[in-house]
Amino acid sequence: MPRFHCPLPLAADAELELPAGAARHVQVLRMQPGQHITLFDGSGDGEWNATITRMGRSDVAVRVDAFQATAREASRAVHLLAGITANERMDWLVEKATEIGVASITPLLAERSVLKLKGERGDKKRAHWQAVAVAACEQCGGNRVPTIHPAVTLAEWAAANVDTADTQRVLLSLAEGTRPLLQAVEPGAQPVLFLSGPEGGLSPAEEALARAQGFAPVTLGPRVLRAETAPLMALSALVLR
Repeated sequence: MPRFHCPLPLAADAELELPAGAARHVQVLRMQPGQHITLFDGSGDGEWNATITRMGRSDVAVRVDAFQATAREASRAVHLLAGITANERMDWLVEKATEIGVASITPLLAERSVLKLKGERGDKKRAHWQAVAVAACEQCGGNRVPTIHPAVTLAEWAAANVDTADTQRVLLSLAEGTRPLLQAVEPGAQPVLFLSGPEGGLSPAEEALARAQGFAPVTLGPRVLRAETAPLMALSALVLR
């Protein structure tokens, strides 16, 4: 059954119009009144069956039917603080991380990032990446849409996130003294924040700042991974542990 993100109050027997994006998708699929769809509000609480009641030229009305308490979310919240990669690789990272079960992504404006985002351009990119995450949830069956935070430098992030003692912080590092990721992260459901750089990695100054902020240096093994691959490998290992 087609799934659509509907960030509106959902309740049994409610009659409502779908948001513009979902309505366009329904129309592209050439669905008709009487056909059934699935709606989710992005909170992770479950999903709703719904029936299309009207197809307008640019709008779609539905009746909300039964609630399904479907849990498909990871037991451990993993947050990515990931260096912004070039071209469309960041889109790919957001999409795949959402499919795997990331809790949030903060794009990092690292010193070695090729793409520099500020102001209106940054706002547009963030909205685009959030839409990518929504589409990935619709496809994979996830009912919690991960938050895509505004792009920040590591110093800006550190200044705004002083008190996160409940979250384990780990840093992908090539320096000596690193430990394998799953040895450094304690078992259980405690949230994890995984920090990795863009192409070329973090600068020495950025890595020093991260360590001063309590990030433990970790390794993902002897192979050299692309900047968009490393966070996904770490995320997969952590949510499946």
